[in-house]
Amino acid sequence: MFKFKCASCDQIHEGMPTFGFPWPFPYVQVPEAERTRRCVLTSDTCVIDDAHFYVRGCIEIPVLGSDEVFVWGVWTSLSEKSYRHFLELYDVPKRSHHGPFFGWLVSPIAIYPEPHLLKTQVHLRDDGTRPYVELEPTDHPLAVEQRNGITVERVGEIYAAMTNPKAS
Repeated sequence: MFKFKCASCDQIHEGMPTFGFPWPFPYVQVPEAERTRRCVLTSDTCVIDDAHFYVRGCIEIPVLGSDEVFVWGVWTSLSEKSYRHFLELYDVPKRSHHGPFFGWLVSPIAIYPEPHLLKTQVHLRDDGTRPYVELEPTDHPLAVEQRNGITVERVGEIYAAMTNPKAS
């Protein structure tokens, strides 16, 4: 069982934490009174004004010394063409040979500087598993962590920052 020490409360927690976002950031920029008319949101897709297309996926970060990965559940934009192709394949069990699809990260992860400016490749996975989101290999801290992995101590820091933002 994976265990880590929270950097905020100094308690030992069991199990790999994951954090995600229930909608893409552009969704919350639409006035709440207009969302039912302008937006179509599901657990895996979002369309705004029939012009902006988003899918939910996973940024997986290796944890050094562990077989488990830390996961950020994020949203990426797609072109309309890529989004339509994504929908065609949504219920297809074996779909990983399609794509990847270019997109932009649209989930503002507060502990990183401007992650919404990152280019992505969205890789479909088989058997209904959410897509894998590969970040462009830049020097952005999130991209570096995806490439190089993080320590168990870093998992504790992320957990503390995400569950107790005032402490970070």
